[in-house]
Amino acid sequence: MSSARTNHRSVITEEVAPWGDIPQLLRGGEAGTLVPVIIPRHRRRVWWMVPFWLGLLSLSAGVMAAVRDDGGAAGAAWGVFAVVGYLLGLAFLLAGALWWWRSSIVEIEQGTTGILTRYGAITRTLDPGRHYLWHPWSRVDFVVDTATEIPYSAPVVACPTQENVPLRAIDFFLKFRITDAVLFVRTIGAGNFDLVLSSAVQDAIRQRGRRVRTERAYDLRGSDVADMQDLLNRQLSRYGVRITGANIPDVQLPTQYQQHLATRERVAKERTAYEQEWGLTRKRRIDSLQMDIERAKKVRDARLVEVKAALNKAREEVAQLLEQQETQAQKVRFEIETRGRSGLIAAENEARAQRRLAQAYRDNRAVLQYELARRRLDVGAALAGRAPRPVVLRTHGGSGDTSALSTLLAAQLLPGLSGASGASGLPAGRTGSGPGSGTRSAGSAVEDAVSEVWPRN
Repeated sequence: MSSARTNHRSVITEEVAPWGDIPQLLRGGEAGTLVPVIIPRHRRRVWWMVPFWLGLLSLSAGVMAAVRDDGGAAGAAWGVFAVVGYLLGLAFLLAGALWWWRSSIVEIEQGTTGILTRYGAITRTLDPGRHYLWHPWSRVDFVVDTATEIPYSAPVVACPTQENVPLRAIDFFLKFRITDAVLFVRTIGAGNFDLVLSSAVQDAIRQRGRRVRTERAYDLRGSDVADMQDLLNRQLSRYGVRITGANIPDVQLPTQYQQHLATRERVAKERTAYEQEWGLTRKRRIDSLQMDIERAKKVRDARLVEVKAALNKAREEVAQLLEQQETQAQKVRFEIETRGRSGLIAAENEARAQRRLAQAYRDNRAVLQYELARRRLDVGAALAGRAPRPVVLRTHGGSGDTSALSTLLAAQLLPGLSGASGASGLPAGRTGSGPGSGTRSAGSAVEDAVSEVWPRN
């Protein structure tokens, strides 16, 4: 179905047309009108009953003529009349049946829905295809387009904006589809629906225009109108109609604002040209900087390669140096270990020798001590052999010879007496008198004993 031009308001109406013109009207309409509902012009009458009645009458006449039993020529005439009546009756009945069958055929166009009425009351709907209406008073009163999305254009003139500046026009385009044919036909009809839809669109567009500033009125073109579509669907759902799409294709501003916007567009274009020129200059500079950066990166990469090579070489040298140092350290360690082992062995040998020497010293000391002890015994024996013999002077207690003077005189006389008698082992020449003579005789006795013992050993 074609729509009206976008700069004119669409008109929704219904047409009365014969069955042959229904596809053309549903697809194109007339003079830019939208025709979603067609009222078929029926040629179906009860004239098909005339052949039935004539056939019945002919059959009745034939029966009556056959019943008569007149003889002769009259009977033959009545027989011929009966045969003719039968033939005419059958012919009329067959013609009436064919007429009835042909007049009962109804073909519903694809994409439409037929509304069947009986005695003027809606009984049911007919789907696309061929149907047979055998009841004489059943007829299709409406054919409704329920499959096509019908385009509708509704321009709004002098729509005020937020600053109360009237716009010249706002074109609003929508598509709707009839979802319930019976509800649409019974509730509102095509002509009244045009007024209701136009009023609802006008109100929705004016509400939207009141929320927009004049300088941003062009933003309405192609803007989101989902809220307006929901509002229209809520208002038109009671009529069995659903809005399937909507948009604002064009907005026309007042002349003054158009000049103002033209100036702004010119300035915007100049600004865009300047921005493009500046963008090209900036792009050239950026490209030059990028080339410099790439060149610097290449130089940096080359230097990094050199540095990495030098670093690898230094690492190799350091590794070689470390290996040499480790070898030298291993050699020094081996030397130190060898020296330590030799020093340890020498120290152990020296300690062992010292232990042996100490053991020898201990052994020699024990021998010397034994020898010294033995010599001491020999000297003691010699001294014991040469020691003076004690002389015991026995006096009686009543004789009166217990004084000190008598004791001193006896001590001086005893050595001489012992030397003269030879009782002691001392030489005669070494006897003496006085208090010191006893000490000298004892020392000389020791010396003599040692001289005697030592040469013997």
